[in-house]
Amino acid sequence: MTQALAQKWKPLALAFVFWTMLALSYATSNVWQSMSEGHPTAWHRALLWSFTDFYLWMVLTPWVAWLGRLGASGWRRFWLLHLPCSVATAGMQSALMLGIFWVAGGPSPSRGLNTFTDLLHYEAIYKCYLAMLTYWLMLVVLRGLASRHSLRDERLRNAQLENQLAQSQLQALRMQLQPHFLFNTLNAISALVLADPQQSKLMIARLSDFLRLTLEERHAQQVSLSRELQFVDAYLGIQQVRFQDRLTAEVDIGDTGAAMVPSLILQPLVENALRHGLLDKTGGGHVRIVARRVDSDLHLRVEDDGLGLPETGLKEGLGLGNTRARLKAMFGDAAVMRMSRRPEGGTSIDLNFPFVVSHS
Repeated sequence: MTQALAQKWKPLALAFVFWTMLALSYATSNVWQSMSEGHPTAWHRALLWSFTDFYLWMVLTPWVAWLGRLGASGWRRFWLLHLPCSVATAGMQSALMLGIFWVAGGPSPSRGLNTFTDLLHYEAIYKCYLAMLTYWLMLVVLRGLASRHSLRDERLRNAQLENQLAQSQLQALRMQLQPHFLFNTLNAISALVLADPQQSKLMIARLSDFLRLTLEERHAQQVSLSRELQFVDAYLGIQQVRFQDRLTAEVDIGDTGAAMVPSLILQPLVENALRHGLLDKTGGGHVRIVARRVDSDLHLRVEDDGLGLPETGLKEGLGLGNTRARLKAMFGDAAVMRMSRRPEGGTSIDLNFPFVVSHS
C-alpha cells in the first residue's frame, strides 16, 4: 500500500473504529441496565440496535460535514440551514434505524412489541430526540475539526510564504555582493594594467578563481565555515597581489569548520578591514579571522591592526549593511553584529548566530 493510499484510508479506518467502539459500549451499557432493572435484554438485540444506530450515523457523517460547510458563512445562514436539516436528518435516520431493526430483529413479545407500530409508539419520540442531539454534537465536532485543519493549513501557507519571502530577500542581498566586490576589484586591476601588467594578469587569474567558487555555490544560502574560508582565501589572494608584502592574514577556527554560516558572510568584513583599516596605513597590516563555539552559538571575529575607527564612528556601507541585513533575515534576533575598537589598535567585527553543524 502506497503512502498516499494509506493517508486516504486512515481517516476512514479511524472513523470505523470510533463508531464500532461507541456501538459496543452503548450495547453493553443497555444490557447491564436492563439486567439491573430486572428486564434482561438479549445480547443480539442490543448489539443489533446499537450497531444499526451508530453505523447509520457513520454513513451520514459526510452529509453532516457537507451541511456544516454550507452553513459556515454566517449565523443567520447557519440557523436557517441547520434547524430544518437537523429535524429532517434525525427523522430520516430514526425511521431507517427502526425499520432495519424491526426487519432484522423481529418482534419482542416480552416488551409488548408485537408490531412495527408498537415499536414506533414505544421508541420513535425518544429515538428522534437522541438523533437530534447526535446531529448537533456531530456538527460541533466536525466544524471544530474543520476549523482546526483550516487554521493548520493557513499557518502552513503563511510559513511557506514567509520562508519564500525570506529566501528571496536573502538571495537579493547575496547577489548585491558580487557586483559590489567585482567593481572594486576591476578598479584595482585597471590601476595595475599600465603600472604593472604582470601583477594585473595575476589578479585577473585569482579573480577568476574567486568567481568560480561563488558560481559553484550560487544557490546556497549557507555553506560550511571551511568552505566559506575558501572564498576568503581566494579573495585575500587577490588583495595580496594588490598590497603585496604589506598584507598578512591569519585564520584560527579551532574545531568549528563544519559549522554552517551564511555564504559570503566573511568577505565583506575582510574587505572592510582592508579598505578602512589597512589601506591608508604606511606599514604592513595584519588581518585575523577567529571562530569559536560559545554554548549554542557560533562566534566569528574579523580583526585588523589598522588605523581603527574614526572618532565619529564608521558609517556602514553596502558590505556591512548587507551583512547585518542578511543576518537579521536569516536568524532574526538570534544574530548579533558588533563593531568595536581594539585596545591595541585596529578594529574588530564580531558576529554571533546559532551554531548548526553541516551533515554533508
